[in-house]
Amino acid sequence: MIQWWQILLLTLYSAYQICDELTIVSSAGSPMFAGFITGLVMGDLKTGLWIGSALQLVVLGVGTFGGASRIDATSGAVLATAFSVAQGIDAEIAISTIGVPVAGLLTYADILGRFTTTYFAHRVDAAIERFDYKAIERNYLLGAIPWAASRAVPVFLALAFGGALVETMVTTIELPQYKWIAAGLTLAARMLPGLGFAILLHYLPLKRNLHYLAAGFGITAMLTVLYGNVASLGGAVAGVVEGFNGNFKGLSMIGIAIIGILLAVLHYQNARRTVVAPTASTVESGEIEDDEI
Repeated sequence: MIQWWQILLLTLYSAYQICDELTIVSSAGSPMFAGFITGLVMGDLKTGLWIGSALQLVVLGVGTFGGASRIDATSGAVLATAFSVAQGIDAEIAISTIGVPVAGLLTYADILGRFTTTYFAHRVDAAIERFDYKAIERNYLLGAIPWAASRAVPVFLALAFGGALVETMVTTIELPQYKWIAAGLTLAARMLPGLGFAILLHYLPLKRNLHYLAAGFGITAMLTVLYGNVASLGGAVAGVVEGFNGNFKGLSMIGIAIIGILLAVLHYQNARRTVVAPTASTVESGEIEDDEI
């Protein structure tokens, strides 16, 4: 059961996150952050981070160009996490049955938000011609209302009135004759992050940076084996030496992060060296070209 104060907090966050994404860009509008906030509100941070990170990977390679809309994985993370914790749904099933469908459906809410905001944009244009600076500021701020409502209203309605539907769905899936549906949904949820990586790799300039991709896979594989053996060794020592409580679980990610920072610094330095004089046709190394899409 989702409490009224949890619905209120998640609705307010949903209203804020899209405005943050369009203005401040502090990453508060990312699926990962949405999972963190929702997990915090619902009292299960682990589930929130798990669902948020999975949906973050799903949209890792999804971008927008110009005024194009994209799937709203952030609201999907909010609802998937909230119902997963409240109804006791497996996180993987919540991603495939709630997170991804909601993300797709709220594309229409995004379009509606963009459409209604143009009303205030035209009022700003008219105020500019009159040199009415107060009206410019006022209409700019009013333009945030349809954007916020495009996320807050669907999330509120789903949290407030969608619990019965989700509970029925969970009860049905748990029946013995429908276990195969749950297994299929779990498999689909596990495949989605891989799909996000595939989309990302499709748009990256891999022809020029194929060696970095190969090195990344090789280093990750070696570190996984290395630290896996170290963790096993630590477990064996802990069974023999009393009081030994070394923790090796985070070493692989630390190693990968350090190597990632190194590669990022090298890429940045190479990009700075290859930038030509600042003219209208300035092109920086790393820009995606037609033959790489």
